[in-house]
Amino acid sequence: MNFCSECGGQLRLLIPEGDNLPRHVCQHCGTIHYQNPKLVVGCVAEWDDQILLCRRSIAPRYGKWTLPAGFMENGETTAQAAERETLEEACARVELGPLFSVVNIPHIHQVHLFYRARLLDSGFAAGLETLETALFSEPAVPWQELAFQSVTLCLQAYFADRRAGRFLLHEEALQPR
Repeated sequence: MNFCSECGGQLRLLIPEGDNLPRHVCQHCGTIHYQNPKLVVGCVAEWDDQILLCRRSIAPRYGKWTLPAGFMENGETTAQAAERETLEEACARVELGPLFSVVNIPHIHQVHLFYRARLLDSGFAAGLETLETALFSEPAVPWQELAFQSVTLCLQAYFADRRAGRFLLHEEALQPR
């Protein structure tokens, strides 16, 4: 960041009084510009023991498979974001269950949240950011073609919990490879 969004003044990276981390501070009006992690929210949507996946039509990871998920918008809850992203990416309506997986990715300033969900009907289709959608049983999941490590971890935990007959809340932290 170079300029203040409040007044257009020059920004300087420094530790403000009463803080302990460097922040972009406007040298003219004093506004402190905080930068915080982005939330990516989605769900593991199930239909007859199969999981809904979307093949991406956008970067990053064009052509790879993922769970329906995306960036949370201001003014919505994480549950609303999961439902909206599932509708946008897979044209699928879901009944959300509990939060299932939290994946912290500090090196890219993101946190990925995945809810368990049940598809309300089989009327899903590719949305604007999706090449195709499909249901996969555990052995049919294209594990080597998954777009993100957070999705792989979530699905591994999901299938392990399903085999064990109980679902827990999972939390992971990814480090740069």
